[in-house]
Amino acid sequence: MILLDGRKLAAEQRLSLEREVGKLRRRGITPGLAIVMVGATPDSRVYVEKKRQLCHRLRMNFWLKDFPKGIGEPTVLRAIQVFNRDRKVHGIIVQLPVPKKFNAVKLINAITPLKDVDGLCAENLGLLELGQPRFIPATALGIWQLIEKYKISLRGKDVTVVGFGKVAGMPISILLANLKSTVTIVNESTQNLKDKTLVADILITAAGRPHLIKGHMVKRGAVVIDAGISKLKEHWVGDVEFAGAAKRASHITPVPGGVGPLTVSALISNVVRAAGNLVR
Repeated sequence: MILLDGRKLAAEQRLSLEREVGKLRRRGITPGLAIVMVGATPDSRVYVEKKRQLCHRLRMNFWLKDFPKGIGEPTVLRAIQVFNRDRKVHGIIVQLPVPKKFNAVKLINAITPLKDVDGLCAENLGLLELGQPRFIPATALGIWQLIEKYKISLRGKDVTVVGFGKVAGMPISILLANLKSTVTIVNESTQNLKDKTLVADILITAAGRPHLIKGHMVKRGAVVIDAGISKLKEHWVGDVEFAGAAKRASHITPVPGGVGPLTVSALISNVVRAAGNLVR
């Protein structure tokens, strides 16, 4: 069994990003990321801090608009428009989740598509579906980078994706279908879920349901990529029951330490790409 080591790959990517940012800075362009956060959860603050730290390490610009839960939606939309107009800002994200009273789709679609480095606005998701992605959403991009790094063959393979969220399940399903994989999409409510997962040559989970997939639900020799993460008592765990699945899988991601570390570097790589587009 081969462990798909996201931490090691993320470290390699940071070195590459340092070189790319250095080239841009020598041309007078400092890549910049702006984050809009509303009613932040403790987890959101952790994720945002990781993004801030990487931007700082890479000598990139970073801005954060941190709104309380009680703020009005028009105020948040105005902040997005200010970032849209700021030429020093190359990438903008709305940190999810936002409070239920807010329309997350409306907020995301308020970002100009050329700065939507999460790749979640309608235009960018449409380009992804057409096989011409401008920005691949960070979690999906992290999964794809693991597949590339470990030279996992996709063509003609049966792929089962558990979960169809906008951040991970939906974009990775579209991406892999465009690459000639046979993709089956299921969720925690799917009847006879085990029957669907047992046929998967590649099993990708992004449901956010701790230990939804037990070891006996994994096909022998399958590649298991777990992009779900939940807190169970005092521990972070994935959608997949790791110990049991590891006995059957040919490749598997740990949680934490698999997809998670790549989501931050993937997002920042999208910001650097957005900045780089100015000099092409």
